[in-house]
Amino acid sequence: MNAVMTENSAVGVWHRTIQPETGDLPPAEARAILRLKLSAADQDRADALAGKAPLGTLTHQEEHELEDYLSVSSALEFMKSKARLSLRRAEAHG
Repeated sequence: MNAVMTENSAVGVWHRTIQPETGDLPPAEARAILRLKLSAADQDRADALAGKAPLGTLTHQEEHELEDYLSVSSALEFMKSKARLSLRRAEAHG
């Protein structure tokens, strides 16, 4: 079993909730999900925090903030993975 599926972190819970390996979304919903993304301001902030992380200069609050951005990004990627799989399956079944 995949480690991300067994852990009780936010990412693990999101993975088990979204179940990206099941492509069972209707095409219109899948396309709508593929349009979701972080706002430009959030992406810039996440990038700035990620750039500071290897330097060891993040404050405790910034570490938590970066963890939140990573959790949201992971959930979005799980949703998009499910959406892409759903569209492929819908196209295969014509």
